[in-house]
Amino acid sequence: MWGYWKPYVPVARRRAQAQQAAAKAKKAGQDMHPVVIEGRAIARTFWGQAWCDNLEAYSDFENRLPRGRAYVRNGSVIDLKIEPGKVKARVMGSSLYRIEIGIAAVPNAHWKSLAKECAGSIASLVELLQGKLSKAVMQRICQPKTGLFPAPKDIRLDCSCPDWATMCKHVAAVLYGVGARLDTQPELLFTLRQVDAGDLVTQAAELPVKAKKAPPKAKVLDEALLSDVFGIEMALPDALARETATRRARRAAAPAPQAKRPAKKKAAAVPAMESKPAKKSAAKRKDRQASPKPAPRAAKGRNKPRPV
Repeated sequence: MWGYWKPYVPVARRRAQAQQAAAKAKKAGQDMHPVVIEGRAIARTFWGQAWCDNLEAYSDFENRLPRGRAYVRNGSVIDLKIEPGKVKARVMGSSLYRIEIGIAAVPNAHWKSLAKECAGSIASLVELLQGKLSKAVMQRICQPKTGLFPAPKDIRLDCSCPDWATMCKHVAAVLYGVGARLDTQPELLFTLRQVDAGDLVTQAAELPVKAKKAPPKAKVLDEALLSDVFGIEMALPDALARETATRRARRAAAPAPQAKRPAKKKAAAVPAMESKPAKKSAAKRKDRQASPKPAPRAAKGRNKPRPV
């Protein structure tokens, strides 16, 4: 009756069918990654929006993109996975369709040049090592034509639906879904274009370090002492290594200083103290010598005249 084309399915019914298909696949143990859009905006970050703007800038895609926006907003993209060089998805339309989008790898020379430019915009190497991409880096990566976004010639489209167009509404929905996915996982852009984000770290580490004023010599720890204290060998230039070796040899040849014994403290002289009885005896002897000797007393009864 309908010939080659299947009848149109209203949005509400298509949304219900998409939810049922997702639940069935999940129950069967399949790993599903649906695209969920809240509100009218498909992407909220500037890099997710930049992906969508890049698609809309190509005249090859402009006729089919509006239908794709409607499909991704109503939850028709029930599964979307981004892999190196490809996007695999399942979209609910009149039936459940399988989509595969191939993305060409970035030429090596282009990526090296881009990574070098991005290195100059890296504010913190520590954040980059933690997997955090600064806004300045993402702005450079998302620039049209010179960034990591693919051109139409880099994109290969394939959908299982009967539509003869190169880009059907199901494929357009998946391409918009990629922009929504990049909102929360911007690192997937590197995966898709088959480049290593670690090259940004390498380029940042190779940037020339600005010369700084050398600290005073008194505040610099000798490299030889550093090796002795921490038990590590420092990689030094030849001249500095020879000087360090000479210092170590001099310290090894020098006799160990003998520890000086502390001098004995002399006991403080204690003045001789005379006992109190001795002082009193001496005083008495002085008095005796100074006072005149008394006359001898006559013996009692010896000098009385005897009675006749």
